[in-house]
Amino acid sequence: MNQLSPVLLALLGTGFTFFMTALGAAVVYFFRGTIPRLFQKVFLGFAAGVMIAASVWSLLIPAIEMAEEQNWIGWIPAAGGFLLGCLFLFTLDSFLPHLHPGSKYPEGISSSLRRTTMLVFAVTLHNIPEGMAVGLSFALPQQTGTSATLAGAIALAIGIGLQNFPEGAAISLPLRQEGLSSHRSFLYGALSGIVEPIGAVIAVLIAGGLSFVMPWLLSFAAGAMIYVVVEELIPEANLGEHSHSGTIGVILGFVIMMILDVALG
Repeated sequence: MNQLSPVLLALLGTGFTFFMTALGAAVVYFFRGTIPRLFQKVFLGFAAGVMIAASVWSLLIPAIEMAEEQNWIGWIPAAGGFLLGCLFLFTLDSFLPHLHPGSKYPEGISSSLRRTTMLVFAVTLHNIPEGMAVGLSFALPQQTGTSATLAGAIALAIGIGLQNFPEGAAISLPLRQEGLSSHRSFLYGALSGIVEPIGAVIAVLIAGGLSFVMPWLLSFAAGAMIYVVVEELIPEANLGEHSHSGTIGVILGFVIMMILDVALG
């Protein structure tokens, strides 16, 4: 597979994560109620744990190692890219009108957009850094020429795909409750993941043209994902009186992603 182009590899990896989002969105055909709050907390925590582990093992550590191979001081692009990624998501979060499932009031600038559109935008925010992370991980084999790196990229795609399944359900079910048909709810829920292949291809094209920015891009994706984790996933996973389910979800997601990355990568 190392002989395939980085763009094609990125599309294959994010194609799987997009498929998992669509598969989760298809839950709307079989389950029309709300997801029980206990399961929501576990799913949110699991997504947070996966993204934390992926940010460290799949993105920041490779970024530092690659920077040192390029005769950089390893922590400079790692820290710089990480902060830029956080700033990028902070800017999107502040300006893009979006509405989280279960929330009464939207975030971002004031807008006349429909609630259903803002619900889709909320999940789309999560998927931008995820797509970048998976795409860049699949581009790494071209930079290093090692099968171990490709195995690590596959592990990352599996981990992100696992947490995309409940994300797809978390958008399609609220859309159904907003009055949309099952078909439209599924379509919008599935399309919320389309930014992953798009983000992956853009990131890979930038990295391919300017290979020295790869450490910055890897850490950028890590910073963007950690921003999502700290700003949204963990707080939402711990809402209410009993937060143990969210905490357990974080631990499970972290351990599973860590095992996937270390065992395969």
